Amino acid sequence: QVQLVESGGGLVQAGGSLRLSCAVSGTIFRINAMGWYRQAPGKQRESVATITPSGSTNYPDSVKGRFTISRDTAKNALYLQMNSLKPEDTAVYYCHVAGQYRTGNYYSGWGQGTQVIVSS
Repeated sequence: QVQLVESGGGLVQAGGSLRLSCAVSGTIFRINAMGWYRQAPGKQRESVATITPSGSTNYPDSVKGRFTISRDTAKNALYLQMNSLKPEDTAVYYCHVAGQYRTGNYYSGWGQGTQVIVSS
């Protein structure tokens, strides 16, 4: 069974930095996409960074230049480096993995989320 566990959230002042980690346990035969999403109170969940198996990354304009997604294949881990944080970055952050098992069945899973609070 695949599990995703995020860590690294917390309270930080505006302008500060945080690094989120997502540990992936279990076996996925092929990973098609990995990413970080966030959900603020009263708002829909939104993508903040995605990375493909080839290493291509994508960010929305709201975080471009401030957030960096990376992965460590050997450690089965996904990271999100967040710099120059703003109060509007306050949200619960989730990691997401999409892929396939060896059987061909698809997998799509979310972690439990980690809270990020940016004070002004």
